[in-house]
Amino acid sequence: MTVPGYGGSGPEHWQTHWERDLPAVRFGPASWDEPDAVDWAAALTRAVSDGGRPVFLVAHSLGCLTAASWLAERGPGEVAGALLVAVPDASGPAFPAAAMAGGFEVVRRRLRVPVTVVVSEDDPYADAGWTRDLAAVWGADVVGIGEAGHVNEASGVGHWQAGREILRGLVAGPA
Repeated sequence: MTVPGYGGSGPEHWQTHWERDLPAVRFGPASWDEPDAVDWAAALTRAVSDGGRPVFLVAHSLGCLTAASWLAERGPGEVAGALLVAVPDASGPAFPAAAMAGGFEVVRRRLRVPVTVVVSEDDPYADAGWTRDLAAVWGADVVGIGEAGHVNEASGVGHWQAGREILRGLVAGPA
């Protein structure tokens, strides 16, 4: 299940490509452009509940904050794991104003499912060191991908085959 960030991941975003190619569905909040943390959490609850079997969450940007907060509150259950890509720093200088991202916070406790956090060294929305430290708090594995910006359409990752390999590793579990 994909959990896009602000704007909903456009037609050339890797999440959109993955939805076309994999058995993946997108969660559906009331607004992609006026995100509200409570609404996004409720949308994730509905989407996960509709699946009927454990799912892997594949979140990007603001979707990562939604997924992490949701997992911290609900624990495992219907979710088998999460791939969190380009986690933004909600207290950082580049994070959108409160009017654009109301109520989104960074949860700081261990997540109770297997989590892999993907870190870009030049993400404009979070310092790579900050992201690695947060991943440690979450008990997550970290995969660094070098300089890939915010790992979105502007980054030019296209279908992002390397990301699919990271997801395959998460789904396969520990060796």
